[in-house]
Amino acid sequence: MVCSEEIVMRAENLTFSYDGLKNIIEDLELNIRREKITVLMGANGCGKSTLFQLMTKNLIPDQGRILLGEMDIEDMRRKEFAKQTAIVHQNNTVPADLTVNRLVGYGRTPYFHSFQAAGTREDEDIINWAMEVTDLRSIKNQRVSQLSGGQRQRVFIAMALAQKTKILFLDEPTTYLDIRYQIEIMKLVQRLNKEYGITVIMVLHDINQAMEYGDIFVGMKHGTIVAEGPPEEVIDCEILHELYGIRLPVVEVGGRKFVLPVESVTSMELPEE
Repeated sequence: MVCSEEIVMRAENLTFSYDGLKNIIEDLELNIRREKITVLMGANGCGKSTLFQLMTKNLIPDQGRILLGEMDIEDMRRKEFAKQTAIVHQNNTVPADLTVNRLVGYGRTPYFHSFQAAGTREDEDIINWAMEVTDLRSIKNQRVSQLSGGQRQRVFIAMALAQKTKILFLDEPTTYLDIRYQIEIMKLVQRLNKEYGITVIMVLHDINQAMEYGDIFVGMKHGTIVAEGPPEEVIDCEILHELYGIRLPVVEVGGRKFVLPVESVTSMELPEE
């Protein structure tokens, strides 16, 4: 049983459909735990992206509600919501001449007052902190359009950090990145969670990343949650078959579990512990 003090966000009886057609989300209940990394996963069309859009105020539920603390997010102004949650979407575009420092600075926008021309010293300190944490200070004057995919993703995460919220939403943060930058981004996310106490909710496709970096695994199918809990406890061959319709071996090496991306394995050699 999760203590109510540990819950920062929750979905209650959530139902949603596009244009009144078949429900994409069906009577869904979900608690987001404070200072944990929650990973939403499932096959394409399972509803995880729709749930993400509902939780970030980009869609409005047909039924039910989403609470941030005790406040229904539907009743919150965008600016107030942005002071409590930061969002990094999967696809981001910026003007060709925009610099790293300028883009990260946009994260302070929710705190600006009407007709304010520039930020305060506090805003500047927070922007510098966000770039320091994401290792961007050395390239702060470069154009974002000239950066590598991994660097660009760090810039958008830095912009989110500049909002100085305690909740961070990430939509497939490693998509389109090579393996080096995938690991770099996932380690950054883990650091933000462990060192700064930021609650993370993210959509992922890589099961092994979920097992390595996630605290809570939420597996979805047909708009409902069919598996929820610590990934090392809930991810097994049967759950993966239910979620993806394919049987993948789950093996343990050196005390850590991994999913092998092969449908059947008759014999294999694993490294000695």
